[in-house]
Order: sequence, then structure tokens, then C-alpha cells
Amino acid sequence: MTSQQGPAGRVLRNIRHGGQILPDDAPNAEPTTDKLEEVSLLSSVVADRSLEGQRLAEVSTPFNYLFDDLAAQFPARHLPGDSAAVTAALKRLGEAMAEPAPPPGQQLQPTGNSTIPPVYTYWGQFIDHDITANTDRQNTVTDITVEDLKPLQPEVVVRDLRNLRRPALDLDSVYGDGPTFEGGPETAAADMYDGIKLRLSEVAEGDGIPGDHIPTLGDNLRDLPRDSGAQLPEDKTVALIGDGRNDENLIVAQLHVAFLRFHNAVVDWAQHQPGYPQDDRELFERVRNLVRWHYQWLVVHDYLKTVTLPGVVDKVLLGGNKVFQPRYDEVYMPLEFSVAAYRFGHTMVRGFYDYNRNFGRPGTVIGSASFRLIFAFTGSARPEPFNGGGTLTLPFNWVIEWNRFVDKGDSLPDHFARKIDTQLAPPLFDMINQISEENEGLPEAVKNILKRLAVRNLLRGYQLAIPTGQAVADALGVAPLTEEELRRNNSDAVNAALADGGFLQTTPLWFYVLKEAEARANGNSLGEVGSRIVVETLIGQLRADPGSYLNQDGGWSPEQGVLLDDGEPIVTIKDLFRFGG
Repeated sequence: MTSQQGPAGRVLRNIRHGGQILPDDAPNAEPTTDKLEEVSLLSSVVADRSLEGQRLAEVSTPFNYLFDDLAAQFPARHLPGDSAAVTAALKRLGEAMAEPAPPPGQQLQPTGNSTIPPVYTYWGQFIDHDITANTDRQNTVTDITVEDLKPLQPEVVVRDLRNLRRPALDLDSVYGDGPTFEGGPETAAADMYDGIKLRLSEVAEGDGIPGDHIPTLGDNLRDLPRDSGAQLPEDKTVALIGDGRNDENLIVAQLHVAFLRFHNAVVDWAQHQPGYPQDDRELFERVRNLVRWHYQWLVVHDYLKTVTLPGVVDKVLLGGNKVFQPRYDEVYMPLEFSVAAYRFGHTMVRGFYDYNRNFGRPGTVIGSASFRLIFAFTGSARPEPFNGGGTLTLPFNWVIEWNRFVDKGDSLPDHFARKIDTQLAPPLFDMINQISEENEGLPEAVKNILKRLAVRNLLRGYQLAIPTGQAVADALGVAPLTEEELRRNNSDAVNAALADGGFLQTTPLWFYVLKEAEARANGNSLGEVGSRIVVETLIGQLRADPGSYLNQDGGWSPEQGVLLDDGEPIVTIKDLFRFGG
């Protein structure tokens, strides 16, 4: 495979999860960003001013189709029919993909649980932010709210959609372009570092903060580093990290904190190891490599083996990639992965969590952490960060207790993610945080698209000419889902939308992947089609990266890295948390 090329160490801020980025000179760029909360201008996102004046193609990597034969047959292997009718049917299907809300005054109960602990939901989001950031060169693939939505020609999508991330799993969302070394130029990530360690902030103290102190041992460096010296009040809580999307919900923010702490703990370890360099630059590079290799190994052997069908990871590791290969001497991000299959995590999100002893069991403050609060207690919760509590960093009572999120043998139902299926928890059905005050005057039809995550996913897949689930199954040699499987256990509204849109014969790939997981894996992993796309993409990116753990001379495995206090290697995400304290 050819090596990965393109932007490395990019610092991206002022971008939302699922967001799109527009170059400042794209047609109608400013009106589009004013209308759509999820769209940002490139100049407001990229922190590296050295990129000014460069063409987007020079600072980005491509998207392309994993199944180029299917793309070449467009529209034969895609959703057929009049675009207005298909769009209307997709909207009806997306509207019907909501788990029934509880009666007024009653809390959502933990039903439909998988065997997957909830950390994997947000680890998947963390991985996504490390490998993709969508950039629309011509503003032709950004706005799914246009009245006359039509699928774009695949060649137009490939030409105009670019990725501001290098798709390698190299943790540039954590490291950016690295620290500034003596005698060298100042990096865009300089404000993220204290020497060769990554900065952290202490959690906020105060008599007015209710609940027990977490942690109890006095280690208060449990928040993302924040820009407390900023001029504007609304900027003082901005997270100084490599990707601003990792401060949009509290669980992924605390996961980012865990990686910052892990890096710093590896620095402390390495400084006492014989044979390790004393020069800061060389020591940093050695530590960064170790952290990356541990992360990459865990993505393959813990994350992927948890969320995909048993055996698929080993088949790809041992037998090689069958589908994903770099093209034209340049590694790309597959659209079928980014736009469809990898969005399976949306259905795993719970409406509330047993988050810690204050917002969970025993419930010193509230009996659980609602999805709304998970978003409210971050620095990006403007105009009142941290739920209007007046603190510039995370309050001490909101530090996560990871033991509630990582145990595969737990007996409590809400210590697991929701099943991978075709229903979304109510908070994702009605994402009111997608509507800014400036957008309240938009037509209701437009606001409904922005708020309905399932609708957005389905429309995006249609607009970007993603092939149908049946076409992809055929290409992989997998028996397609039957109509009976596609109908099974659905609400009447979902089945009506499937029938009306002709989706029982030609199913949108995102819905198909979810239904395959539900029908053939009981929602406890992806099915064969979803597993193949996700595994081949992520392992393929590691194979294409000469710096990855898979490409080290003689191989690399965790016993060659840092070890836990008891001498055991780091083989699960739980182990990584332990090493980072």
C-alpha cells in the first residue's frame, strides 16, 4: 500500500460534531454558515495560519467510494425514482426512527440494551474526529435543506468533498502539530503544551457546587485545558485541543482528558527508562509513537472486536484487505464508511447515563445524567458554559467515573449502550441544540431536518450518491437482507415508509447497516456488511500508514510498550484509563 499523504497535525477549533467546513471563498459560504449551525468557515476552524493562501486540495485529503464499480454504475445501484418522492420518503423514514418517548413526567427506562459498554459509543466518536473533518470545496454537498434535493454525480462528490484530517489513526486530534521546541517555529498547537507534556485544567472548586468531590484523592487535573486568558468572556472556556468537536459532549471530552493524562503518564515513565533520549524533541517523538501504537492496537483488538462480528477483524488482519485499497497513490476516506456504516454509533447513544456518584447511583445530586446535561456541562455550551454555573472549568462534581462505562460483565442494564438497531433515543430524534437563536425564524421543514439526526443521515447519504445496502451486500458476496428481515419488529410507521419509498428492495445503506445488526446480530454488533466496511477501512488506514504499529519492523504489541503497575500489558481501554490515573 502507498503511504498516507496530506495534512498531519492539524488543529481544528470552532467545529461541531457532524459539522461541515466551507472555504471562505466558496459560493454563498457566509449565507450558508449563517443558516446552518453545523457549517463553519475554514478560516474560523483551522488554527494554523501558515495554511493561509494555500488551495484546499493542498491541505486536505480525498474522499472516494469504497465500491467504485457501484459508483461507476450510478444511478443503477442507488435509490431509484423521482428525487422529490425519494426525499419525501426518506424524511418519513427518518421521522419514524425514534424510540417512543416516555409519558410526560416519566423518565426514559433503560430498554433495548446491548452487550457493549457505553464507552465504545464515545470512543467511536473520538476515532471519527481523529480521521475525518468534511470540507466542501464548492458548497454543493453541504446544504441538505435545499428544497429540490437531488443526488450528486459521484465524480462531483469526489471532486468537491475534501477531508481536513489525514485518515491515519495518528491522534492528531490530541497532538496537533506538536509542541514548540527551542529554536524552532511556534506551532499552532503551542497553547496545548507545557513543555513536552499536554496541558490539563484543574476542575472548578466552590462551596456552591453540590455533591461529592470527584476524584477523592486530590488529583484535580481532570478537565480539558481552557483559554482562561482570552479577551472575550465567551472565549475563556474554549478548549485548547486539537479538535474542538471533542468538547461538545462531556463523555467524549472526558475521554480526551484520559488520552492527555495517558500521554503525560507515558512521559513520566519514559524519563526513567534506560536508553530513552534526554533531548526533549527526541523524547517527545518516542512517547508520541508509543501512545499512538497503544491507541491503534486498542482500536483494532478492543474497539473493533467489540463492535463488529466475531472473526472479521482476524480475517482482515490475517488475510489482508479485500475491498479497501488506496487509489491514485493517495489514501482516501471511503464515503460508504463515513456517510453510512460508521454512523451506527448514533443508535447506541442512551437518553441518560449512570455517570458518576453525583449524577447516577446513589444520586447525590440527580439520579442520572441526561443527554441534555451531557451537552450542557462542556465549555462549548455557549452562551452559558457549564450550565451557567459561572465556572471557567468543569465543576468537580462532573468528573466521570469510568468504571460505570467499561465493564463488559456488569449486571446493571444502564451500564451498557443501546442496541445497534433502527431506533434512536428521543434526545437524538429532537436535537434542539442544532437550532441557534439566529435560526429560529427558519421554516419548520428546514428546522425539522436540522433537528432530526436520522433524517439528516438519510438525506446526506442520498445526496452523496451512496449505493444501496443490497448493492453493497452483493459486492461483498453477502446474502442481502430479505424483505421479512427488513420489516421485522418495526413500527407501522417505519414499515409504511419503507414500502412507500421502495426501500424494501433498495435500502439506504445507513438504515441497512443498522437493520442488519438488529436482524442478524441481535444489536450486539454490526452485521457482516457493516463489519466489513468498518474493519477494512480502519485496518486499511493503519496498513497505509508507515508509522503505524502494523508497519514496525518485527511487529509491535502492547508488551513492548508501557506496563501497568502489576506488570500486565495494556490490552483494553480500561487498562489505558488505569495507566493514566
